[in-house]
Parts: sequence; structure tokens; C-alpha cells
Amino acid sequence: MPHAPFVPLRVQSAYSMLEGAMTPETIARACRAMKLPAVALADRNNLFGAMEFSAACRDAGVQPIIGALVAIERPGSRTPSNRMTCDWLVLLAQDKTGYDNLIAIVSDAHLGCDAADEPHLTLPGLAGRTDGLLALTAGAEGALARLLADGQDADAYADALVGLFPRRLYVELSRSGDPVEARAEAGLIALADARDLPLVATNPARFADASVHPAQDVMLCIADGAYLDTVERRRSNPEHWLKPAATMAALFADLPEAVANTLVVAQRCAYKAPSREPILPSLAGDPAAEAGQLAELASAGLDARLAAVPVADPAAYRARLAFELDVIVTMGFAGYFLIVADFIQWAKAAGIPVGPGRGSGAGSVVAWALTITDLDPIFHGLIFERFLNPERVSMPDFDIDFCETRRGEVIRYVQTRYGRGQVAQIITFGKLKARAVLKDVGRVLQMSYGQVDRLAKLIPNHPTDPWTLARALNGVSELVAERDRDPKVAQLLEIALRLEGLPRHSSTHAAGVVIGDRPLSQLVPMYRDPRSDMPVTQFDMKWVEKAGLVKFDFLGLKTLSVLERARELLLAKGIVLDLAGLPLDDEETYRLIARGDNVGVFQFESEGMRRALTQVRPDCFADI
Repeated sequence: MPHAPFVPLRVQSAYSMLEGAMTPETIARACRAMKLPAVALADRNNLFGAMEFSAACRDAGVQPIIGALVAIERPGSRTPSNRMTCDWLVLLAQDKTGYDNLIAIVSDAHLGCDAADEPHLTLPGLAGRTDGLLALTAGAEGALARLLADGQDADAYADALVGLFPRRLYVELSRSGDPVEARAEAGLIALADARDLPLVATNPARFADASVHPAQDVMLCIADGAYLDTVERRRSNPEHWLKPAATMAALFADLPEAVANTLVVAQRCAYKAPSREPILPSLAGDPAAEAGQLAELASAGLDARLAAVPVADPAAYRARLAFELDVIVTMGFAGYFLIVADFIQWAKAAGIPVGPGRGSGAGSVVAWALTITDLDPIFHGLIFERFLNPERVSMPDFDIDFCETRRGEVIRYVQTRYGRGQVAQIITFGKLKARAVLKDVGRVLQMSYGQVDRLAKLIPNHPTDPWTLARALNGVSELVAERDRDPKVAQLLEIALRLEGLPRHSSTHAAGVVIGDRPLSQLVPMYRDPRSDMPVTQFDMKWVEKAGLVKFDFLGLKTLSVLERARELLLAKGIVLDLAGLPLDDEETYRLIARGDNVGVFQFESEGMRRALTQVRPDCFADI
């Protein structure tokens, strides 16, 4: 299929938080529709969307180019209060070396600077880490354009860039109406000619088409806490949309080589964010040794379990253990079981309360033998195949509950055990959901809080069945009537529909932790959560696993903390309570459950569950 003679090299997705207004899927679909052969993602100071972008472009038949718009500290710009100013530089990965360098550079921008600073790098700090990377001078946001627009000497900075990116530096020209662009263009062209540097035409794209401009302007107001009517505020550039090849060719009719060079850049950048098989550290040294170690520990653990609580048919347990071990080893998951067993056994030895096990993992005799779980799966009739099944290959996933107040100790143990750089939490993204986006947009439009709150409450709020604005406009007649009656409400809804579902902020997943066999910044880009001193992956749970990292759930459970406190209080009175040895046939307990007196009982305290218990009236553990 013939393609258009232009490639967008400066596209920012919605992962340029509250700046870009396009999802990776939107970008890929738009490029396919315009027959653009490739597109470069250059989000601001992050690679949050690199995996998702690569997958979306692959599905759309468009070549992805992975890049980032990175902040470079302006020399001498720090104030007495330690504030600084940055210029920007676009880095694009050509190959695996370039991608590895890019994730290391972006990780360093977040983890290598003071927590009080915005993520940034220094130009000298890029030395030795630029192989496999192309650089674009970032147009009006770059140092070269700024210096030239201000009438300053840009030669030293240009020479530094040439030294860092020999034969891989492109002088970027944009014509989007920015006054810095206009003042600097002649100087940039002269500088490129003097150094025999190629020119490249870009149009920084932050929204898909011109009609989205008003919504992106509101998005900037949300980011800055400003009102739309505020005179002195950051404003959206109406030219920053994803322009087709014909528009760009006409815009640069006097410099056709600058448009043609976008194809050259695409030809030089042939690498997408890679998917990998699961990568885990090895406690035994190699897969064969892991299998042997797991079999030995599980067999000894089962002997200890059966010695503590004799069973009628121990041979059934040993047969089940052998079957499970064969499945676990064949599927390559012996190392996973060893790692989980290691930190759970450490936690129990340290006196940290650990849950008895829940979810499908409780069906494993191997897990019970290793004390990962404390429920006898054969006695309770639990099925191992719900947890692991060779016909449906997926990573095992234990839901592990720790005492809420001491969960951090277990994570610190894991950091010490495997190395601080090899353990991280996982990023998650808060979205502009239906009710929230109405409130954000309503504030920017300076609509009354009461009116916007009333409109938001018209949208059904079911956690298990979330409603979108489009669904609400099809199913809530009162909301439709408000839109048709009040032009301001119509404006609110029109803008909110454009922004709904886009990321609003980043935070840290409540439970997920990944452990690697090498520094994680060699595999995925890293991020600093300002509320924590622990590094966080820049890929969320879905994409971090596709990148090869294995997630472990370290859930903090308040119920375990309460139970431990109760045990301590009883012990102070001379009453010894063995929580693991509580009988499962106590009649008074079942009468209490049947009355629905379960507030504070994990998974039984919701109103719906309590109502169900009063109707079912369980009188044995199997009923529960």
C-alpha cells in the first residue's frame, strides 16, 4: 500500500499527563487513516506509554518509533531557592542499544536527581549513553531555538550536541505560530548549513484533530488549576494537532528536504518496545537446580505438615504433591514458588502475621507444604488446576496478605535479598472518569459547584459496572434534558466527553511488586513516586508483565493487624490464642455468622454478604 511522504516525529500521547489528549490507540488509528507509514512517540520526560504505543501501532500496521522529550537543565539557571529551568531535547531509539540507553536515561532523570526537583538531566550527563539514539533539537522548546531567538551565541551548545550525537543530530523546524520558532528559524537553518546537519520538519502534536483544541485547552487549565477565563495562563496552541502529509508539505514547501528527512529518520529507527518471557532471579542458580530444590523443600514440608496433623491417607497427599511438582517444573515456575516461599517464611519467622491463603493458590499442596498457604487443599476439596493448568499457560499469582502495619518490612526484606535496584513497585494511572471529569471541567468553566455536583450524581456510580458519559447520555433522561436546556451544560458535556478516560495522574499500585534478575532499569523505565522512597516502574501492571517482569502481590490487610493486636491483648491477660489452630466446628461461631454479626470479618462484613449469611445460615465450614 502506498504511504504518505511524511512521518510525525513529535507526538505526545495522553501519558504526557494533562498535556497530550490522545491515547496510543487514537494515534495509531489516525496515522493509519492518513496512510502515514510511521509515527514517533515523544512524551514529556517519560516512557509510560511505550509498550502500549508499540502494540497499538503494530495492530494498525504503522511503524512505531519510541522516543521521549527529555528535560535538560539549563546551565546557570538555578536560583538561590534551588529552582531551575530546563530546555528540552527529543531522543528517538534506533535499535536495541538505543532503547536500552533511552530507558536508562529516562530512569536516571527521575531517580538520579533530587526528589524536590522536576525530573531532568544535564547535557554532560548524557555522555557515553547516546549510542543508538537520534536527537532532534526540540524546536521552540530546545536550547538552540531559545538562544538564537534571544540573539545569543548557540555555537557551543550546537557543538556539544554534535559531539553527543555524531551523524545522529537533526535540527528541528516547526511552524506552529510560536514566536520563538519564527525568530529562531533563520538562525537554525544557518547553523544546520554551517555544520552540515540535516533539517527535519515537525509539528508537535498533542491532539488528534483541530476540533479537539478547546478540550485540550481545558485540560491545561485542569493541570495548572486555572480557569478558562483567566487572562494570564498557559494556552493550547491550535496548530498542535496531528497534521496529514499534504498539510505539512504545503507548510514546508520552501524546505521539502525537511519533510523528506522525516522518512529518513523513520528508516533509521526500527525498534519497538520488546515483549519478553518472564524473567526471575534464581535462588538455586539454574532451572534444573530450582526443580530439585523445590522438590526437596516441598517433600520435607509435607512431611512436617502430616506429622503435625495426621491424615487417613498420606499416600494421596504424596501423589498429589508429585503431580503438582511435575506441572510446576514442566511449566517453568519452580523459581516463582521458591521466591514466594522464601519471603513468606521469612515474614512468619519475624512474627509478621500472614494470611492463610485465598484465591486459587490455596488449591496447591505444594504451596501448603511450603507454608505459602495454611489451608489443607485435599481436606477442603480444593482443585489445583484452577491455579495452574498446562492447557492455559499463565504465570501463577498468589494473593498474599500481610499485616497492614508490617507489610513494609517484608518489602524491605525482598529489597535486601535481591538488591534495591532489582525490586520496585508498579505504577498505576488515575483516569478522568465520568463523574470526576465533569467536576474538573466544571471547575475550569467556573460553573457552580452545586450544579456540577448535581449533574455528576445523575451518572450511576456502580463500582462493578461503571457508567461512561456516553452511556449516561443514552440512559439518563434528566441529564439529556439538562444538556438540551442549558448551553453551558452542553459545553461542559462536550468537553468532558473528549477528555473522559484519559490519565489524570500517576500513583503507586497498592500491592504489586516486581523482582528482577538484574537492575530493573535495564528492562523497563523507572519512576520516582514523590510519596515513597521506593522506585516504581513506568509501565503499569498489564504492560510491565509483557515486558518480562513478574508481579508479586504484597497485600496489606487491616484484619490481620486487628487479629494480632487482639492476640497480644489476650496474651497480656494470660490467655494464649492460637489463630491457626482454631476449630472449624464451633457451633456458637456459626450461630453468630448466621445472625449476620460479621462487621470486621474480612470478606463477610459488607451489607450484601451479611444479608446472604442470614438467609443461607451456614452451620459448617463447607457452607462458608
